[in-house]
Amino acid sequence: MKASKLSNITVQEYVELEIETNTKYEFHNGKIYALAGGTLNHGLISGNVYSEFRSKFKANASNCFPFNSDVKLYIKKTNSYVYPDSMVICGEIEKSEEEENAVTNPILIVEVLSKSTADYDRGDKFFLYRKIPSFKEYVLIEQKKYVVDVHYKSDNSDLWQITRYEGLDKQVKLQSLDIEVAMKDLYYKTTINEEL
Repeated sequence: MKASKLSNITVQEYVELEIETNTKYEFHNGKIYALAGGTLNHGLISGNVYSEFRSKFKANASNCFPFNSDVKLYIKKTNSYVYPDSMVICGEIEKSEEEENAVTNPILIVEVLSKSTADYDRGDKFFLYRKIPSFKEYVLIEQKKYVVDVHYKSDNSDLWQITRYEGLDKQVKLQSLDIEVAMKDLYYKTTINEEL
């Protein structure tokens, strides 16, 4: 595909480009953006999140499923395809009509913050995610310090409540899933120098 077409492409062209180049892109109504690779801490935290969710759901015989960053999320109201670091769907998995490998109905989304994406994750990306009807909880995990911010809204409200967890001795409460995850498990095997 020629570079001149990369600013105004169809969903089908976007899907074909990902297959041809073996590269993940975000798609926003005809415009695409290549995704950069992550750090070691980013990969460890993302893996820990998925592992903790999966083990808790299996232990509780839950109808919820965790997904890692290989799975695309389609946001219909903005015609966007993105790759959250992790997300959870409870109940039936709904898919995009145009791209069968993209889901549409997460209840919870996790992003591991990096220097280059933190502002986007906290701002414009959170704005996009709030367009998803099923979406109730947003978890932002710092990778250079032991800090997790959880944004939650109840069924009957558009008001988002924010809770910050700091330190490895804390338990992160996820209200939409009715579970708690230990900070020490989220940051398992990471190397963090909080003095920097």
